[in-house]
Amino acid sequence: METYLTPWRKYATFTGRATRKEWWTFYLVNTAIVIFFGSIHSHGLIRLMSGGFEMSGLSTVLLLFLWAAVLPTLAAIVRRLHDTGRTGWWVLLGFVPVIGGLVLLIMLLFDSQPGPNQYGPNPKGIAG
Repeated sequence: METYLTPWRKYATFTGRATRKEWWTFYLVNTAIVIFFGSIHSHGLIRLMSGGFEMSGLSTVLLLFLWAAVLPTLAAIVRRLHDTGRTGWWVLLGFVPVIGGLVLLIMLLFDSQPGPNQYGPNPKGIAG
């Protein structure tokens, strides 16, 4: 639970480094939350996605959660990229349809750079 809450505590912190565990825990738990709320009231979510604006209270909660998660998600991705020794600007690659998201996903899978790098000390405490 602590690992999941770290990106929420660092809501808009785009400096430093984040481990794979921190990023993937945050991503997978948020995905599970979205799937859970979406499956409870999928018909409202489908209407929202198809251009309708008729939403129930549950769809509103889901939409608010998604909006609240945008900034900490971007910040966690940037810190994760920093951990692999890449600049945070690589996050923009995620906006390139299909291939950009795939390349960014592969970058997020790499292990931490051992020792400190220009973005800070290794969050795992591993010396270089």
